[in-house]
Amino acid sequence: MSTPAQIAANQKNSQLSTGPTSDAGKAKSSLNGVKNALTGATVLLPSDDVAAYERLVASSFAEWKPETDREKALVQSIADTQWRLLRIPSLESGIYALGRLQYADKFADQPEAVRSTLLEAYIFQTSRRDLTNLRIQESRLRRHREKDLAELETLTEERLAKREARLTAAAHMYERFQENEDEFDPAEFGFEFSFDEIEERVGLFEGRRIGCKYPEQFARIHAAELKEDREAA
Repeated sequence: MSTPAQIAANQKNSQLSTGPTSDAGKAKSSLNGVKNALTGATVLLPSDDVAAYERLVASSFAEWKPETDREKALVQSIADTQWRLLRIPSLESGIYALGRLQYADKFADQPEAVRSTLLEAYIFQTSRRDLTNLRIQESRLRRHREKDLAELETLTEERLAKREARLTAAAHMYERFQENEDEFDPAEFGFEFSFDEIEERVGLFEGRRIGCKYPEQFARIHAAELKEDREAA
């Protein structure tokens, strides 16, 4: 899980070395960095777009709306894994780009159309190990993401189910207090829900009891009436 401080440290550390200066050296160096980023030692590389990464993390949190520490950790892990997966196509392109630099003089006696095909095949053969490792890392990352997603979905469903049960209990208690004309304070019984939420749930009960065709719409209307009566009391 990358914190803002870690992101800043990654970017700062990247400035401490000038690195290789040749085109081939730069390409090879970038591929080494990507290997580390795929295996989990680092999430952001010096060449990464930090703003794009932060947008990905923000959109993941907005989609899942985690509440517990474990849920937040899982969402961060899913975002980080997705960032690494998005890096794989550029890494594959980088392997071929590096090969074109390294083997620029190969097949020079062949027609250009044939030479291009031969060169691509030669790069594939000579880089087979790296390309295979790339596929292995991609599979590992996908499995890791699926595992995190499965746990997050389970935790989210359990949390929402518990919330639904508590909201239903609060609504039933609200109805009993109304029948007895007693004042009901949700917080007094440990409920964290607002009156608007509770009254809409009560409206849903009523809509279902009377066989309303659209109980959800009826719930909002009934809740507004309950709120008006409560505020007028």
